[in-house]
Amino acid sequence: MAVGITITDLHKSFGANHVLRGVDLSVEQGESLVVIGGSGSGKSVLIKHIIGLLKPDRGSIEVNGQEVTTMAERELKELRKKFGMLFQAAALFDSLTVGENVAFPLVEHTRARRSEIAERVRETLTLVGLPDTEHLYPAELSGGMKKRVGLARALAMEPEVILYDEPTTGLDPIMADAINDLIVEMRERLAITSIAITHDMVSAYKIGHRLAMLYQGEIIFTGTPQECKNTDDPMVRQFITGSSVGPITSV
Repeated sequence: MAVGITITDLHKSFGANHVLRGVDLSVEQGESLVVIGGSGSGKSVLIKHIIGLLKPDRGSIEVNGQEVTTMAERELKELRKKFGMLFQAAALFDSLTVGENVAFPLVEHTRARRSEIAERVRETLTLVGLPDTEHLYPAELSGGMKKRVGLARALAMEPEVILYDEPTTGLDPIMADAINDLIVEMRERLAITSIAITHDMVSAYKIGHRLAMLYQGEIIFTGTPQECKNTDDPMVRQFITGSSVGPITSV
């Protein structure tokens, strides 16, 4: 069953820097939510809280009705098995082959036989459009191929939720669109709950059922891509149009 996530009044400070200032957000089972916002707005900090890598100063995070913020480390390890993550730079191990990279979570977290792992690696690489690439090394891959391998690794454990950290960063527009198409295909084929963080509005509009904008530690907008495009909120409008004129000032 896909995972539903509810975040309530989430606060997090690092010294004098109050990054999250009472975030309220929910993600329905099977939904694709995109969190937009500028650099330093707290998007990555929010994601880290969802999988228990950071503890909030105050607030609640429930995953399928289970409170994450009070979990012991053993419980968090079990929770994280429900999540797959595509990192911003793919985060592949340079010394491992493509096959070994995709197999890594299976080797670390399951007792599957070698033949079963090899079959799962083949399945996931085929799923992301990279069949018969197990023998290659990351240095032999293009940026788009690395993203696909990263996605295959995220899918290897058959997660219930996938987290995407800036999935199109560093890609040219054509390859970025191909990755967006792949994310949509995975969403529709596997019915996985997904959360993406990005400042790429082309990507956000394409992959999200719903968008949420994080600004100065708070969610200031939630709505469909069309509602986002049509909003009269001056801060949201400035961000989505990329204008230097408006209430949001660059630091």
